[in-house]
Amino acid sequence: MTDVTETARRQRLKEINLAPGSREALEATYGKVWSTSELTDEFEVVGFLAPFVVAIRRSDGQKGSLEFQANPRFYFNFAPHEK
Repeated sequence: MTDVTETARRQRLKEINLAPGSREALEATYGKVWSTSELTDEFEVVGFLAPFVVAIRRSDGQKGSLEFQANPRFYFNFAPHEK
């Protein structure tokens, strides 16, 4: 089975982890940022394909995607999916 997203995902993974941002730098660029424990408090993660996760926001059931960096592990750039 061919993953048509693999090349784009690998490139984005390199970009994110080439110079991992601090929480403050990520917030300045993307808005809200979550640690792993904050993410699991606010979202139910239903899919994972680095550097993305698909999650459902617990407060309203909104499904969306987030990006993440490896170290320090932060999740950011929540993008809601169309319902």
